[in-house]
Amino acid sequence: MHACALELRPANRAAGFRMAGWWVWCGAAAQGDDGTWHLFASRWPRRLPFFRGYVVASEVVRAVADRPEGPYRFAEVVLPARGAGSWDGRMTHNPTLLRWGGKWYLYYIGATYAGAVPDAAALTAGTPVVDQAYATVRIGVMEADRLEGPWRRLDYPVLQPQAGAWDASVVTNPAPCLARDGSVLLYYRSNTPQGLRIGLATAPTPLGPFTRAGDRPVLDLPDGNHVEDPFVWWDGTRYRMIAKDMTGGITGERHAGAHLVSSDGRTWTVGAPARAYSRQVDWDDGSSSRLGCLERPYLLFDADGRPSHLLGATADGPGGFDHASETWNAVLPLV
Repeated sequence: MHACALELRPANRAAGFRMAGWWVWCGAAAQGDDGTWHLFASRWPRRLPFFRGYVVASEVVRAVADRPEGPYRFAEVVLPARGAGSWDGRMTHNPTLLRWGGKWYLYYIGATYAGAVPDAAALTAGTPVVDQAYATVRIGVMEADRLEGPWRRLDYPVLQPQAGAWDASVVTNPAPCLARDGSVLLYYRSNTPQGLRIGLATAPTPLGPFTRAGDRPVLDLPDGNHVEDPFVWWDGTRYRMIAKDMTGGITGERHAGAHLVSSDGRTWTVGAPARAYSRQVDWDDGSSSRLGCLERPYLLFDADGRPSHLLGATADGPGGFDHASETWNAVLPLV
């Protein structure tokens, strides 16, 4: 196996977060003031097909555990549906956390559409509601004093597509990072004819207002390579990003974690090593397996600011959303 930027320790198969009867995805965690660990995830009913189902029925939930690796127990729905008239009234997804000024901020994407939630047969046939809902995807944020809430949910998104610009199709995969000057860097993904691209918007506070950092993506990889699902942090010397390598052209392994670095958060290059993590995982029972999916990466850090755990949206099967029969939030310990 090639060298990785994040060295995984053998993990416990029972760790992380699962829910019977639900697809579970995304995953961001933090420790509360009382020592409890809180994990925010996306879920939608297993009766719906995996990929199209999230677009019309995902909701963000919170789970709790006594240890960072879990196992986590379901606690509540944090972002329930609130009606087609709200920008995020019918779907919420992609939760991720930021601590700023003594408060917690939960970024996510939301969407809306009219009518009932389509059933599995309609979604499998390709109902136009999926495209209608996806076209309304925006990035929002909630604020709370404590991870258990109450959360203040805004009635407007903080970032939306720009008509006529490179990111006119969608803004998704929010990845907030605290900049060195205390401002907020909000990385996001959009879809272009050349592939997926990563953009950046900045704001003086987590609630905005957000301004694009230029009129081009900040990560525009050559030779047909592209990534999604960024996670960004300042390591004390430079900004670092891990993201899903869509083609394997960066890491040598399709859908492994790409490792990128930047001195200013705006100009990025492939790191050394180029691979952050592999989908080949060792378990603490001595076995090893290649996960069908390990994406939406999110890191936990120890008291010294070093990465301690990798969270990933995980699926079984040979790879690809359509081949998964089970999904969960894995929490993998790091060396």
